[in-house]
Amino acid sequence: MDRVRTGIKGLDEMLDGGFLPQTANLVEGAPGTGKTTLGMQFIYKGITDFGEPGLILTFEQDTQQYYHDAANFGWDLKRLVREGALRIIRSSPEVTLADLEHVGGQIELAARDLGARRILVDSLSHFECLASDPVAYRRVVYGFINGLKREGLVSILTRESPALLGEPGDDDQEDVAFVVDSYLLLRYVEIASVVHRALLVLKLRGSDHAKDIRRFEITEKGLVVRDKFEGQEGLMSGTPHSMVRAFEKAFVEKRR
Repeated sequence: MDRVRTGIKGLDEMLDGGFLPQTANLVEGAPGTGKTTLGMQFIYKGITDFGEPGLILTFEQDTQQYYHDAANFGWDLKRLVREGALRIIRSSPEVTLADLEHVGGQIELAARDLGARRILVDSLSHFECLASDPVAYRRVVYGFINGLKREGLVSILTRESPALLGEPGDDDQEDVAFVVDSYLLLRYVEIASVVHRALLVLKLRGSDHAKDIRRFEITEKGLVVRDKFEGQEGLMSGTPHSMVRAFEKAFVEKRR
């Protein structure tokens, strides 16, 4: 099956070549972990490297903020908008859902006008205000995702997590992971008093994917996935420790 490559160094390898067509892909992490950067890079690389126009749907930031943030990485989003390869839509969850439920909505028209194949939704967390309980929230998100798929779009959906260094999140929202097609988790991890960024692909429906936890950095050119965390366990729980030390405590010290 054809893959929709992210163009992000190291990430496509973890995804066994990229996302699958017409899928919804959740990227969850704490503030500052790089969720929006990953999403913008997915859109930018899609346009510049693979000739696939894209959309950015935001419920919070204005267009100028995206221009500014992207410029820090050398990405000229304003030029892409002028050339008709990108459109940034600022809306509300209520208006967006209504749009997708009717013919001729804003996203539908923009996607067809541009021939868009990709969309960044920043962020899914805003849909929580439309639901009174977890079941209703899941129903809302499911309807939204299906609307994007009907337009033939591959989506990255960012979601804020309260977990900074492995603290437990909100269990009420965990069932959204079952609705999406892939689930990427970004975390801060502390090792030897140094904070690193970690990325894990928890799920990739219909495909194999990397099962290990990898270090990533946000460089002047965007997000780059680096090497595996070797010799460490407990990274995503917030209590990383050396596997060698764990082995010594479990087997060597007990025999003394």
